[in-house]
Amino acid sequence: MKLKYFGRKGLALISLALPIAAVAQAAPQHAWDQKALSSGERAALVLKQMTLDEKIAFIHGYGMPIEPGADALSNGGAGGNVGVPRLGIPRIEMADAAYGVTRSAPNGRYATALPSVLAATSSWEPKSAYAYGALIGTELRQQGYNMTLGGGVNLTREPRDGRTFEYAGEDPLLAGTMDGNLMRGEQDQHVLGDIKHYAINDQEDGRFAVNAEIDKRSMRESDLLAFQIALEIAHPSAVMCSYNRVNSVYSCENDYLLHDVLKGDFHFDGFVISDWGGTHSTAKASHAGLDMEQPEDFFYGAEMKKQVQAGTVPMAELDDHVLRILRAEFASGVVDDPPQKGVVDADHGNNVAQTLAEKSIVLLKNDHSILPLDASKPMTIAVIGSHADVAIIGGGGSAQVDPPGGSPVPPPPPGNGVFDALIRPAWFRDSPLKAIQAEFPKAHVVYASGDDIAAAASLAHSADVALVFGSQWSAESLDLKTLDLGPDQDALIAAVGKANPRTIAIVESGGPIVMPWHDQVGGIVEAWFPGIRGAEALASILSGAVNPSAKLPVSFPLTEADLPHPKLNTPPAASEPHINKGDTLHDVMKELGDGLPTFPMVYDEKLKVGYKWYDAEHTNVLFPFGHGLSYTTYAYSGLSVERTATGLTIHFTVQNTGKRAGDEIAQVYAALPASAGEPPHRLVGWSRLALAPGESKLATITVDRRMLSIFDEKQNAFSLLPGSYQLLVGASSRDLGLKQEISLK
Repeated sequence: MKLKYFGRKGLALISLALPIAAVAQAAPQHAWDQKALSSGERAALVLKQMTLDEKIAFIHGYGMPIEPGADALSNGGAGGNVGVPRLGIPRIEMADAAYGVTRSAPNGRYATALPSVLAATSSWEPKSAYAYGALIGTELRQQGYNMTLGGGVNLTREPRDGRTFEYAGEDPLLAGTMDGNLMRGEQDQHVLGDIKHYAINDQEDGRFAVNAEIDKRSMRESDLLAFQIALEIAHPSAVMCSYNRVNSVYSCENDYLLHDVLKGDFHFDGFVISDWGGTHSTAKASHAGLDMEQPEDFFYGAEMKKQVQAGTVPMAELDDHVLRILRAEFASGVVDDPPQKGVVDADHGNNVAQTLAEKSIVLLKNDHSILPLDASKPMTIAVIGSHADVAIIGGGGSAQVDPPGGSPVPPPPPGNGVFDALIRPAWFRDSPLKAIQAEFPKAHVVYASGDDIAAAASLAHSADVALVFGSQWSAESLDLKTLDLGPDQDALIAAVGKANPRTIAIVESGGPIVMPWHDQVGGIVEAWFPGIRGAEALASILSGAVNPSAKLPVSFPLTEADLPHPKLNTPPAASEPHINKGDTLHDVMKELGDGLPTFPMVYDEKLKVGYKWYDAEHTNVLFPFGHGLSYTTYAYSGLSVERTATGLTIHFTVQNTGKRAGDEIAQVYAALPASAGEPPHRLVGWSRLALAPGESKLATITVDRRMLSIFDEKQNAFSLLPGSYQLLVGASSRDLGLKQEISLK
């Protein structure tokens, strides 16, 4: 069933205490102010009153606020449009907001840094994703913005992608469900929502020029399916088309992606917005379905007006672009309920961030139940490495939330490039050392930076337990060169583990990493980029005050040689922007619009993304998709499968067989008939169950028919093949103890 969401109706509540004059002022001034009309009807009424120049001004940006000469009325975000002031249509004010509102500090503002999107996805809990989005939406409004530029849902085809932390993992059902609920939470606060980067935008190196080569079936069952699911849940105002080409055509002028699939098959009725500098033509982009150019007007300004007047772009086509934006503004509530600037509730944001982090941190390894540590007992705890005395790290680029008070770890000096000031590591003032000291008041907690490996190993040897931190920073515009932590950090963790068998490695990363030292430590905790209260959340996990429940949304390979593309696809020099000293953002955006020489990225793994690749290739992994340990144990039993008109209903029982309360994320996979030509199995559903010690619960999971189908290119539709299907249930993609076959027609 297609789920549509239009936001809450902005009902104006008028106090009886208001004077008559104030009530009179609230009366509708325009025909489209009547809230009883549909958003489409209201938009059509506005459109009839707009001049050609107003329509043209409505479909492009005004330059980035940090660019000299940009619109002085801007709120200071990433961009927007000028609205139609004489008709009461507000400006669109956009802010990057992947894991919090960015660039707040220059305006003296505060924004909560949440755990990364990939971290939040590790909760496998749609209501947590909704809370994530609701907080961002609230803080956007409090800072004067009415549109988010978050909502990344690209699948992890390339785990070294610098923006993996902004996305929601490697499986389309999980990614689409979590991102859809996140965006639904944002839009419920009356902001224009956005889902990006459409499509197959799965690497950062050479992102402006790379040509993703992939067949239609593989797209529709993987990357595009994730978008489809998110769209059905959130009904977002906008979809951002990406920089890259797909099968030799730029995404922002790709008729198949925009016209045939997004606006056709997916019935998307919002507007398509280009990534910044991602527009490359006027008529071709317009015909394909691009509705708004950002951040400037190279193609959708004077050139668009010229082509409309010449008939190259029909007036009806221009009107459709404008109508889609207007309709989204009315549907989202930004016209009836515009943002009112206020003070961000930092305490509330911090509390939400900590709760989300506690549900996001994954316990990967726990030999001999080394965790949790007993906070009631005196002990010596050595905390080592990765600036754990003062900070935790976050992801960089346009997603970077300004650290309150500045980064306590000085970043390297910026280079001379236009983007260099944005692409630098930043750390948040949240000290794991202090949080651990507070959580373990009877312990003697000592710290070593790890710069001297021998000294760190000596400290670890003298302690009852060693907590060694490792971090891997990642950011927009550059891919990771390797998936390891680097030779120094790897050597440090190995040395500490050798010095003390009770060593727990704690990793802060934007995505999966390889761990050459994994056999040398007793425990491994994946903290991701955990947000502004990540240290407190981590301490609660270590003490057992919070029982870990998160599970991996991505596979962790043993080595990079096991990846579908072991060698990173790096672009030729000609395919990267040529930024000269003194170049402005305008210069860079102009170069991007002109286009750069393309180079190929052939996704010959096709359907086999993430765990599907490793399973199909019979490759061992370090930690499988869906893996995550707890301080209690669970047992599965009683699997039954029922056919329904729309798919299947799966029933099974999960029991907490341990002595602690905990949440288990029970997963359902399906193996399709051999004639389908699919990977061994795919995720088709899951249930997160809260269980007291000894408690049993019946899990009931509805599996949509589409999740059991393949995409038939000839029919241009998902098709269920007749044959025998196997349903598999368990704790991860490689721990599936319950199995049942069923014949479907």
